Amino acid sequence: MAIDALRANKLRAMLTSLGVIIGSASIVLVVTVALTSRKFVISRIESVGSNLVWVELVQRPDKPQPLSYELTLEDMEAAKTIPNVIQVAGTREVSMAVIAAGAERPVELIGVTEGYQAIRRLLILRGRYFDAADMEMRSKVCLITTQLSDRIFGQDNPVGKPVRMGELTFTVIGVFRERVETFDLSDIHENSVIIPFTLMKYYTGLEVLRLLDVQAARAEDVPSVERQLGQLLRARHPAEAEYKVQTLTAILGIAREISLGLTIVLIVIAFIALVISGVGIMNIMLVTVTERTREIGIRKAIGAARREILYQFLIESFLISGGGAVIGILIGIAVPVAIQSFLPGNLRVPVSPLSVIIAFAVSCSTGLFFGYLPANQAASLQPVESLRYE
Repeated sequence: MAIDALRANKLRAMLTSLGVIIGSASIVLVVTVALTSRKFVISRIESVGSNLVWVELVQRPDKPQPLSYELTLEDMEAAKTIPNVIQVAGTREVSMAVIAAGAERPVELIGVTEGYQAIRRLLILRGRYFDAADMEMRSKVCLITTQLSDRIFGQDNPVGKPVRMGELTFTVIGVFRERVETFDLSDIHENSVIIPFTLMKYYTGLEVLRLLDVQAARAEDVPSVERQLGQLLRARHPAEAEYKVQTLTAILGIAREISLGLTIVLIVIAFIALVISGVGIMNIMLVTVTERTREIGIRKAIGAARREILYQFLIESFLISGGGAVIGILIGIAVPVAIQSFLPGNLRVPVSPLSVIIAFAVSCSTGLFFGYLPANQAASLQPVESLRYE
């Protein structure tokens, strides 16, 4: 009888369930977007190195820093003895200039030690990375960024060609870029040129490091490595030296918190949409009870129990909300599937089964909750008064 009643008013039933459709689709889409964005942000941060710990000397512009404060290759070797450390590397940069398109452009010459490629996971687009012979023989070779390659060589292949920076001439052996865009927040910039650290040491006469990178075996080992690295440097240098030890763990935590906060806010908005649809269901069901008052009186007069009247109208509310929930969930699943082909190949849009269950359960509960008042009102009508209703 509940189904027949809804069939008699198909348009009204569909319009009533529209709010539920929107609300349930919103829950599925909100959770899907939140999961996708969280996965995307965290994967990009982890691509830089979620297990990475780096340290640098805190510079004091007001007073000169003694050479004994500086990070050295011996510090780098000592860092290898820290438990759960699988890779270490050091860098030092010098500002220079290169002639490109008839104009002088500033570049950052970065000397890197062995292990830098393994830690930073740079993508070599052309040519190759430094080998052991380059490091040992202080070869005058370099790798340049894709942006710098375009500015200096245009569309030509730069591998094997000389490039002059200041008084130095290097042979380009490779073109690289960062695995993910760090927007100049790392030591790699658009105008970066990397060379063997042994070559940097030979030209500058100094073997100090500006940055010391340490990679932990697992993300769980990062806090321990961070603490032990700070203790190691304090033990090896004067007590007045101050070092800044940093990790990406805090950034990952902030990313997760932001993602969780956005998810909660968007789910609350979806719940508000469901509450509004629930009010609409209650309103329509109250109208339905008023329209069918005489029918309710006839059913009660021939023996229908209060419980049966209550169940009939509750079932109608459930069918409106449940049917709307199913349609909304199908829309919520169809949208991510449809846009998947337009997204980058490495980005997947996961549809959470839990969000589907929650959307259905909350939508149906909304229909039952807001449908109870009209159903109870219908079940409480007196037969004689109902029969006299016109």
